[in-house]
Amino acid sequence: MFDASFVKAADFDKVILKDLTTNTAIEIIPSCGAILNAFIVDDNGTPLNVIDGYDNAADFKNNAESKGFRSCKLSPFACRINNAVYNFAENKYTIEKFLLNGSALHGLLYDVVFEVTKTWADENVAGVSLQYHYNGSDKGYPFKYTCMVTYELKKDNTLTLTTSITNTNEGLIPMQDGWHPYFGFGSNIDDLQLEFQSKEMVEFNAALIPTGKLLPYQEYGALKKLGATEFDHCFTVNFAECQPLCVLRDKVKKLQLEIYPGKSYPYLQIYTPPHRKSIAIENLSATPDAFNNGMGVKVMAPGSTEIFITTYKITSLS
Repeated sequence: MFDASFVKAADFDKVILKDLTTNTAIEIIPSCGAILNAFIVDDNGTPLNVIDGYDNAADFKNNAESKGFRSCKLSPFACRINNAVYNFAENKYTIEKFLLNGSALHGLLYDVVFEVTKTWADENVAGVSLQYHYNGSDKGYPFKYTCMVTYELKKDNTLTLTTSITNTNEGLIPMQDGWHPYFGFGSNIDDLQLEFQSKEMVEFNAALIPTGKLLPYQEYGALKKLGATEFDHCFTVNFAECQPLCVLRDKVKKLQLEIYPGKSYPYLQIYTPPHRKSIAIENLSATPDAFNNGMGVKVMAPGSTEIFITTYKITSLS
């Protein structure tokens, strides 16, 4: 049996989705960009949160950017826009929201307040839908659209995230979608094993902007210890391989994260922060700087809707 509840707490107001049989629980924070702040599973009788999130609302407000946009929804663009500037429909636009080294980072919705529109639960699933209407407030993206985010917790520690984007603008709009969760099992990531199915890496320049080239890459086509490997790279997803297309395994705890991206997310961005307590594994619909290079960017007609889906599963290897 599953449960969906809204909980007012000292740290956050939360929506909690729970499998009452296994005590697996999901915590979503509507007021902080509808982030996934916890994915709690059983670790030999002890609850383990595999999401590297935030301690409370103040932590998110003060540190979301400096902590690397943990768990944030990336919309209407992901990663970087070079020099915060792009051209669309013969017009030049400059993004005003968060800039780092001159480039715009991680979209416009990562810290907005989402509205909970629906919760549900039965013997098979617990879910919540959250919505935000973007009104074109940033001069660099003066296009209106609605973002609907749906979380569904199912049996076997399975969480599906669905994003629905509807163009409410009078004309065409450019669109990219992504997620930015950081995963970990409570210790340093160096001893974890990683596998992801890709044939190509997106070539970056020194400013982490794609050059337009794809380079052969299959280093993690089978489970391989992370060790001291540092990632801040984007890869194509090889959908010709069997799902899951990405696995992060803790051999000691005998737990693994499995990621099952839909074809709406043909890119995978991976980042290892300096603290190495977690690793960001990001489903992307397009590459960084997509508004400029066009690699995966969607151009949406008025009234049209795009759907983006991915699934996370925590599996016990015991």
